[in-house]
Amino acid sequence: MEPALDRLFLDCSARRLDQLAGRIESCLGMLNEEQVWMRGSPNENAIGNLVLHLCGNLRQWIVAGVGGSADVRERDREFAAAGGASVAELRERLRSTVDEALTVLRNVTAERLGERVSIQKYDVTVLEAVYHVVEHFALHTGQVIFATKMLTGADLGFYRHLSGAAHNQKTP
Repeated sequence: MEPALDRLFLDCSARRLDQLAGRIESCLGMLNEEQVWMRGSPNENAIGNLVLHLCGNLRQWIVAGVGGSADVRERDREFAAAGGASVAELRERLRSTVDEALTVLRNVTAERLGERVSIQKYDVTVLEAVYHVVEHFALHTGQVIFATKMLTGADLGFYRHLSGAAHNQKTP
């Protein structure tokens, strides 16, 4: 028997967040402190800022907004940081925040998906909150990947399994 639609959505969302976090962790593993906090201009975010921002967003929207924990986010500090956290600290912060969010997602029920919550002054359903977070996380993961490629010149290998693959094969 197929899982219910709510579980398919929530489990897919959790897998996607975990996969994206893993890609950011891989990128962080290729970079040094200087690269992580490098900005091309004052209007750009360093990779470190993006990691802090993703942690803040995930905590605010899922851990607090859906899970009911206290919302202690200081969004402006995520973007103002110009260092202060090592690569290892950023990786740990990202992993622990994602793990907390995954725990919340595992406990969301079908009935809660339609429940309205107020997050960042937005009135959304729990389903919309989860969708927003996965979409937002993916967008910034793409920025981290692009910046990592620019800084290292490396092929990150995330799609290496598709090299030479037939067009009719299933891809993620």
